[in-house]
Amino acid sequence: MFGSAVPASAASRPLSHARIVAHFDVAAGQQPENILVEPGGVDLVFAGSFQVVRIGNDGRRRVLATLPAPDDGGVNTPGIGVAIATGIARGTDGSLYVGYAAGGDDLTGVWRIRPGEKPERVIPLTAASFPNGIDVDQRTGDIYVADSSRGILWRAPSGGGIPVVWSAAPELAPTTLFGANGLKVHDGAVWTSNRDRGTLLRIPLGRHAGRVETRFTGAPGIDDFAFAGDSVLAANVGANEVVLITPDGTSSTVLTGADGLQQPTAVAIDGHTVYVTSAAYFSRQDPNLLVAHLNGR
Repeated sequence: MFGSAVPASAASRPLSHARIVAHFDVAAGQQPENILVEPGGVDLVFAGSFQVVRIGNDGRRRVLATLPAPDDGGVNTPGIGVAIATGIARGTDGSLYVGYAAGGDDLTGVWRIRPGEKPERVIPLTAASFPNGIDVDQRTGDIYVADSSRGILWRAPSGGGIPVVWSAAPELAPTTLFGANGLKVHDGAVWTSNRDRGTLLRIPLGRHAGRVETRFTGAPGIDDFAFAGDSVLAANVGANEVVLITPDGTSSTVLTGADGLQQPTAVAIDGHTVYVTSAAYFSRQDPNLLVAHLNGR
């Protein structure tokens, strides 16, 4: 899988054999914001070109969809003043769902991508929202969306529809720029990171959100994450590192800029393979896709 890349050497246990397997063009908006593992490859969301691209294990790239660009470039997008494609998840029917913070009431929300069809906005949100992390409860089909600017978790019906506020707990709120950010449905709960507060939160699933549990604190800049057994591998875009968070709430750095990271945004795990996207939002140099081996699984 992606076998032609040159290994880096700084990865720390339980990761090893870290290497960059794909480089992207920052000038073309190819800044990978999020990732979804597929049979035979991965799907990436390119933030600045509003595209979803599939990269096969042989390295070949195919554009699955391009979201419509706002006429004004997204100048009213909260916090950043430019439109950006964000999270990605797969629904129970196989559809892809992609977040879009576009700075306007007509485009902002969650879009559905199906083979042979044009992308369709199926969860509308207003210009004040910044939809970011997305995941689907595979038991019910419900879609959960982290709204980073408003500090809200939305829930929408299977297949899309008008969202309802599932949680607006104060722990989700931003302090300066972005609050609730990455999001995963896992083990009977919705997990989300708060970028500004540097926290990882767990909220038990139910028709109404359970009480927020703070499982980790101390990583301002934390973005999206993935579960490695009972532990979490989290991208920290602010610190330019990936951290391992154990069930007791302690953390250790497992990947850094020495491995080739350029402001990592998301992590995905497939068996023993860990994927990390680097969007190079600050450096504007070498957005890339890194893979590493996860030991002990």
